[in-house]
Amino acid sequence: MSIKSIAVLGAGHGGFAAAADLGRRGFSVRLHARNPDRLAPIRAQGGIVARGIVDGLVPVDLLTSDVAEAVRGADLIMLVVPSVAHETYAQALAPLLDGSQPVFVNPGHTGGGLHFVHELRRAGYRGPVKTCETVTLTYITRLEGPAIVNIYSYTKRLRFAALPGRDRGALYALMKPLYPEIIEASSVLETALANINAVFHSPGMIMNAGWIQHTGGNFLFYREGITDAVGRVTSAVDAERMAVAKALGVPAVSFLQLFHDAGLTTAEARDSGDISRACIESAPNKTIKSPGTLDHRYVHEDVGYGLVPMAALGRVAGVPTPTMDALIQLAGLSLGIDYWRDGLTLEKLGLAGKSAAELLALVETGT
Repeated sequence: MSIKSIAVLGAGHGGFAAAADLGRRGFSVRLHARNPDRLAPIRAQGGIVARGIVDGLVPVDLLTSDVAEAVRGADLIMLVVPSVAHETYAQALAPLLDGSQPVFVNPGHTGGGLHFVHELRRAGYRGPVKTCETVTLTYITRLEGPAIVNIYSYTKRLRFAALPGRDRGALYALMKPLYPEIIEASSVLETALANINAVFHSPGMIMNAGWIQHTGGNFLFYREGITDAVGRVTSAVDAERMAVAKALGVPAVSFLQLFHDAGLTTAEARDSGDISRACIESAPNKTIKSPGTLDHRYVHEDVGYGLVPMAALGRVAGVPTPTMDALIQLAGLSLGIDYWRDGLTLEKLGLAGKSAAELLALVETGT
């Protein structure tokens, strides 16, 4: 099987980037948005205007707010949405899937594939599932207008896994032509525990809360917001993440190595051991400003759907995560949200009551 037609579900930064990039490379793209107003500017100008590694106006074969229309006959379904939207899309896709179309969760972040499959089952789908995920988005990208996207670069050496794990080789071979930078991970637990967005966005947002609220985000998040103090807390979060992975027998490398592998910083910054320096020397992120509010996916997603499941996996593995726990608590107090309850819990992942050995068996077999 080769992929020719792709349903891109999600019309944010990543969805626009995927539609423009894949469309320019000759794939037939159907772009879905839950809100039809998101698609109106693309219709008006005849496509997406891309800048950066893709340049020019790229037409999109189908623009729709109907999930069934988007996925009908597509060779691949690509879910390019924040983690908090996986449940909604699982409910919409449950009556439409028959097991023949692979679903690419791009990105999976922490447990995105597990959560998506669990929600499919909860919505009544009982057929076979072929899902795969990358730990973070395949692009470094930002929207610059209602139908304009700047794709700064592809994410380099991006870890890729499948659920069930026994399908990894076949799905990797299928996806490699689309994204040559992907590299095989051992399982979706490895990709889940390689979520660097949760590791540094969470302290970056919580420790800069006053500055964000006072300026409305008028500062460079990575170059100015990740100071040495924020970097040291990020390092503590990363040490806890690595300890959880080790206890579960899951391969893991440091934040700095992952950040460098992704093409996001210099070798000199990686070797310095200084996370703040690595962010300051991040060329793809150098112009990106802070979110203007704490009510943002850098908190809702990266704390609630990033740190919460990491800390939960830590409890399964018997590893304490005091820095993660503190950030989760502070984020919840700051926004009046109980992330321990409303975030991505073991119950929502379908992992409640599992031992470490049972987790490893489940991600391999998918059952």
